[in-house]
Amino acid sequence: MTELAIGQVTERTGLSVHALRFYEKEGLLAAPVKRDANGRRVYTEHDVEWLLNCTKFRASGMPLAVIREFAELVRQGPGNEEKRLELLREHQNTVRDRIAELADCLELISRKVEVYEEHVARGTANELWR
Repeated sequence: MTELAIGQVTERTGLSVHALRFYEKEGLLAAPVKRDANGRRVYTEHDVEWLLNCTKFRASGMPLAVIREFAELVRQGPGNEEKRLELLREHQNTVRDRIAELADCLELISRKVEVYEEHVARGTANELWR
């Protein structure tokens, strides 16, 4: 299996060295990070894939505590897939709710853009909010 240095992982994931160390310290990784003979961290392709998943989880608003719980379940191995599925479904519902909320916000903003565009085009923008 190919071993990757921390710098290679930062390039592939977009995470800083500090963030990688933080993820490790906080128990957010699916497997313990291995060390080479000199004590330097070495990562695998699986680690990179997991970290990319974690960045998506975070970008979607998943709390670190939930990522930590999910990672712990993965580290425990087979037998807890229903609990993992439950965590993912809960977050899936949260993301869906957030998307619906954002779609509503976008609709309002789009209407406002149309109004402003019309007023700017007609030269009546100074009449807005009178």
